[in-house]
Amino acid sequence: MAIERTFSIIKPNAVRKGVVGPIIARFEAEGLRVVALRMVRMSRHEAEGFYAVHRSKPFFGGLVDFMTSGPCVVMVLEGENAIQKNRDVMGATNPQHAAEGTLRRLYADSLTENAVHGSDAPQTAAQEIAWFFPASQVF
Repeated sequence: MAIERTFSIIKPNAVRKGVVGPIIARFEAEGLRVVALRMVRMSRHEAEGFYAVHRSKPFFGGLVDFMTSGPCVVMVLEGENAIQKNRDVMGATNPQHAAEGTLRRLYADSLTENAVHGSDAPQTAAQEIAWFFPASQVF
């Protein structure tokens, strides 16, 4: 397997719950190494740009409102098959369908407030990493 990088967000509801540490520990326990990390409070403009792919969908406004409602932790994870491993650890987007023990099953409050975000493909990961981190800040 190739070493790859992926992007992850610990969303505002998980930050409010105080589960940043357990979420990061879980990623690390699964073999993902944090190579960049910071806490941000997205502006409306930043959230709309980051989630622009969803602009035409009915949930877009609510998603932007939620993502700007408090601080998030953004990070770059690295490891073997990191994109898929991250998605497996997160669980299904809808927490009601997420497997037991996945982050979304453990920490999500709803479909929108599902605790974490992760890139879905190498190209997406590269774009999302670049959105928040200049190359000089990824170790």
